[in-house]
Amino acid sequence: MPSPSPLDAESFEDQVFRNITCPGQDLSHKEFSNCTFEKCDLSNCRLNDATFIDCKFINCNFSNIKVEHCGFQDVDFDGCKLLGIQFAKINTFLIKWRFTKCHIELCDFSRLGLKENRFIECTIQETEFVSTNLSHADFSQSDLRGSRFQNTNLEKANFASARNYAIDPATNIIKHARFSYPDVLGLLAGFEIEIV
Repeated sequence: MPSPSPLDAESFEDQVFRNITCPGQDLSHKEFSNCTFEKCDLSNCRLNDATFIDCKFINCNFSNIKVEHCGFQDVDFDGCKLLGIQFAKINTFLIKWRFTKCHIELCDFSRLGLKENRFIECTIQETEFVSTNLSHADFSQSDLRGSRFQNTNLEKANFASARNYAIDPATNIIKHARFSYPDVLGLLAGFEIEIV
């Protein structure tokens, strides 16, 4: 008989989970409050309709997780791998995230309200931000190579130390956003002009 998983209960509060490996496990409809996950492999897990409130994820693998109607309220991701996640399908109620030193690739944050969310020192590659509210967001020291910003509100967003972004000012709101040279030239990429 297989041993029970530490994640078998329906709700968890003030728990610390370390080195849990449960790829592909169904964690749908579970509730986590004030929990910390350290070095956990949650790749390919189903988190549909799960709720995370005041939780921290440290050095965890979230590759290809399913997150339909999943709630993330005041959640920190530190040093995590997030690959191929359709965040556009989550429950948007009270959504608030902070990403620090994360690898975010092939994810979709489209149509989400991510005002004041932080993406600090992250690698954010080939990721979609379409019709996303990123006003006051902070992308300090993040690499945004290949990520797409379209019809996005970037008002007062901070890209001052970010790099490798290509943002079209004609299709995005960039009023009072902060950029730094030379990466600010990425704002001109869509105009097919030569800068000498």
